[in-house]
Amino acid sequence: MKTPPIPALALALLCLPALAAERDFSRLASDLTPIGAERAGNADGTIPPWDGGLTQPPTGWTPAQGYVDPFPDDKPLFTITAASAAQHADKLSPGLRALLEKYPERFRMNVYPTRRTAALPKDVTDRVREQASQVELNGFGLRNLGGSTTPFPIPQNGLEAIWNHLVRYVGGGTTRLGHSFPVRANGDYYKIGFRASRIYAQNMADPEPNRLFYALGYFTEPATLRGTIFLVHEPVDQVAEQRSAWIYNAGQRRVRRAPDLAYDGVNDGSEGMIVTDQVDGYNGAPDRYEWKLLGKREMYIPYNTYKIGDKSLKYKDIVGKNTLNADLVRYELHRVWVVEGTLKPGQRHVYGKRTFYLDEDSWSVVSEDAYDNRGGLWRVALLGMVQYYDAVVPWYRFGVVHDLTTGGYIAGGLDNEVKEPIQFGTKGRLMDFQPDALRRLGGTL
Repeated sequence: MKTPPIPALALALLCLPALAAERDFSRLASDLTPIGAERAGNADGTIPPWDGGLTQPPTGWTPAQGYVDPFPDDKPLFTITAASAAQHADKLSPGLRALLEKYPERFRMNVYPTRRTAALPKDVTDRVREQASQVELNGFGLRNLGGSTTPFPIPQNGLEAIWNHLVRYVGGGTTRLGHSFPVRANGDYYKIGFRASRIYAQNMADPEPNRLFYALGYFTEPATLRGTIFLVHEPVDQVAEQRSAWIYNAGQRRVRRAPDLAYDGVNDGSEGMIVTDQVDGYNGAPDRYEWKLLGKREMYIPYNTYKIGDKSLKYKDIVGKNTLNADLVRYELHRVWVVEGTLKPGQRHVYGKRTFYLDEDSWSVVSEDAYDNRGGLWRVALLGMVQYYDAVVPWYRFGVVHDLTTGGYIAGGLDNEVKEPIQFGTKGRLMDFQPDALRRLGGTL
């Protein structure tokens, strides 16, 4: 599929940051938020000022309810369809325009009032400011992170912006059980269950040096995948040390190294529609791409997408042919950083070019346009943000990757039919995140 052009007006909105030898980090307490977003709204008032975000749950809320919509009375301002896409072209990514064009009967965008709900705990943002002048790039890796979760709140290049996403705060430690659905072009799908824990070094009782996080996850269904376990040790300075990964195979009852659990390794249970480094928006070493910071623009993105997580919904209400139920996805106008990754000469990856759109208020990747090695737009990822108000964590409510070639897609992160609530602030012990622990755990599944 040919790449839809970015309209001239959208290009005009791109505004490169001033490049300076010294960055004025005092701005993080004045015109910028504690992690570097613009506090002010936009000129026409369609993006409001940031007022501290959403830091309290609705009155009477309990975790058993799931994350209920704190804005139940909000109504769409308008709906973007294939017929009206040209009127909003300056606020749409090429990927969104391609989805509107390819699925005119099913893909549409209900646009709601913008609410800048993203917020982080004060001790987290204090650490960002304290460490901001110390963190530096070491080739494609990091040095002197010092516990910061936004190493470059005033980024000066694309690699710095990508690192802000890679180490962003998601609660220090998380455990969640969810379901994903590979959906074929004819609408047929099946359910994949996966339970995952990700513990960052600060929440680990005895972390090793140069460790960003430890991740352990396993399939709970279907029977063909149940009991397969993955373990990852993720370094901070990825120049000094590469990711270490292992897999436990339930059928063989053995643990082996998993070097393919990185980059463009194909994920089990995905029918080849997503590669490893697309999990969580983007993850892993950024060394295979040249990164360019294209600037910042206003764009419609999936945001405050609480409705799709409503526990009264069944998966059949959400998962549809070609895309998710459009009535359940909320879009808002937000400012995003635009970062382009171009595959380096001599490097290998199924994506020759990738454009990432990062929410300025959280540094989360909220959309990706992924191009094949001939320059054609191949896959479009959308990641719906919510503020997990009890934990003060902005993170994903769902993620979906559309394959424009096959007409299929894969949706993940759904937990409507899961009773176990997401856990934030999870702590861990190193002994439980070692290869030997996989054998022990495998015997219990």
